[in-house]
Amino acid sequence: MDTTTYDVIVIGAGPVGENVADRLVRGGLTAAIVERELVGGECSYWACMPTKALLRSGSALRAARQVAGAREAVSGDLDAAAVLRRRDSFASNWKDDGQVSWLESAGIALHRGQGRISGERTVEVTATDGTKTSLTARHAVVVATGSSALVPEIEGLRESGLWTSREAAAAKEVPGRLVIIGGGVVASEMATAYAGLGSAVTMLARDGLLHTAEPFAGERVTQALRESGVDVRIGAEAASVTRDATGTVHVRLTGGERIAADEILVAIGRTPNTQDIGLDALGLKPGSWLTVDEALRVEGAGDWLYAAGDVNRRALLTHQGKYQARALGDAIVARAKGEEAETGPWGRHAATADERAVPQVVFTDPEVASAGLTAAAAEAAGLRTRVVDYDLGAVSGSVLHADGYQGHARMVVDEDRRVIVGFTLVGPDVAELIHAATIAIAGEVPIDRLWHAVPAFPTVSEIWLRLLETYGR
Repeated sequence: MDTTTYDVIVIGAGPVGENVADRLVRGGLTAAIVERELVGGECSYWACMPTKALLRSGSALRAARQVAGAREAVSGDLDAAAVLRRRDSFASNWKDDGQVSWLESAGIALHRGQGRISGERTVEVTATDGTKTSLTARHAVVVATGSSALVPEIEGLRESGLWTSREAAAAKEVPGRLVIIGGGVVASEMATAYAGLGSAVTMLARDGLLHTAEPFAGERVTQALRESGVDVRIGAEAASVTRDATGTVHVRLTGGERIAADEILVAIGRTPNTQDIGLDALGLKPGSWLTVDEALRVEGAGDWLYAAGDVNRRALLTHQGKYQARALGDAIVARAKGEEAETGPWGRHAATADERAVPQVVFTDPEVASAGLTAAAAEAAGLRTRVVDYDLGAVSGSVLHADGYQGHARMVVDEDRRVIVGFTLVGPDVAELIHAATIAIAGEVPIDRLWHAVPAFPTVSEIWLRLLETYGR
C-alpha cells in the first residue's frame, strides 16, 4: 500500500473541491483531490451546464417570437437533435480530459477512486482495479462530495427504470411522453425544456411548483407551463409505477387514475453523497448531512475535518458551494501559516452569505430570480418588514424588451435597519438583473443610498426606481 502526504486532501473533484484545492495551492500549500467519477462533478456533466444548454435554445426561440419583426422571421420549431448536440458539447461529451488537464496545470494532484476517511487526517483511496492508496494530510481533510437525487419509496419505481436529474440532463432522445414527479427547480426546468423539445409532459406536483419561493413565482410558472401544454397536477401523488414489455411506463395515482408515459423523472430533492466516505470511522452516521460551524468545520469530528458545498446543506447551489470553497481554502491557508482566520459577519473567511444573501435563478419560462429572504422567511426570522410589489411589465425597458411583457417584482425591506433583505423577480430574461439585488443585500446598502444608484433608461433595471418610489422616502 503506497502512502502519500499532502498538506490538504479534498474528497470530491466537483466545482467545490476544485475551488478549495485551487485556493490552497495558490496559498502555497500542497493539495490532492480524490474523485470516483468525472473530474468536474455534477455541475459540469449532469446539472448546471447541460441543463441550461437544454433550456437555452427554447428560451432564445421564445424571445424572438415575443418581438414583432423578429417574430415574422421565425419559422418552425426547435431542432431537437441540434439542441441535444449543443448540450453534449457543454457536457464535454462526458469526458473529463480538459478538467484533468486543468488540475495538472494548477499543481493539484489527482487520485482516482473511492475515498474513505480511515482515521485522523487519513484517507484511503480504492481504485477501480481494487488497488488501495493511503493519503495523509498534514493540516486538513475537506469533504466536497456533493449530493445525489433523492428517490422516494414508491411501489415499483426503482424497478421501472426511472430518470433522475442525471438521466434527464444526459438523455440521447426526447421522450414522446414524460411524467415528472416533483415541483421544485429541477422538475420545473425539465418540464420547460422537454415540453419545448416536443414531449407531452405531465407534472405530479404534490406541494405545487416552487413552493419555497414567493407564491407569485410558482403561480406564474404554473400558468406558463399549462399554457405551453404541460399537464400540471397540483396535489397529485404517485402510488405505484410499472413498466411493461413494450417499455411503456404506467403510473397509478393515489386516487386510482393511471397515466402512461415513455419515461418517468423523479425530482423531489437531494440526498448527501456521504454513504461510503468513512464517516463511521469518526463516529458519524454514514449517509447523513454534515453539520458545520461558521468556519465550515464538521461538528463532532475534530478541528481537521471540513465540509463544503451540498454536503453541509447550507445552500444546495453550485455558486454558493464555490463561495464556501474560496472562504474555506483561504482559511486553511491562514491557519497553516499560523495566522488567525478571519471569521464573524464580515470576515473574509466566513461564509456568511449563505445566511443572508443567497441568489438563485430558475430558468423556466418565465424566469424566476431571487436573492435573500422571501417575505414569509423574513417574517419567520422575526424581522419587522415592509413588502413592496410592482408590475415588472409596466417598466419602460420591459415594454421594449418583449411585446406583451408580463412579470412581477418584490422587495422585502427590514424596516428597523432600512435595508433590503429579500428580492424576487419573475419575468422573461430577469436572470441577469438579480446580482444588483445580491449586492444590495450582502452590502446592507441603506434605502437612502439606493436612491443615488440611478438605473439607466430605458432598461428593465428601472424596476429599482419604481420599487423605491413605491416604498417612499
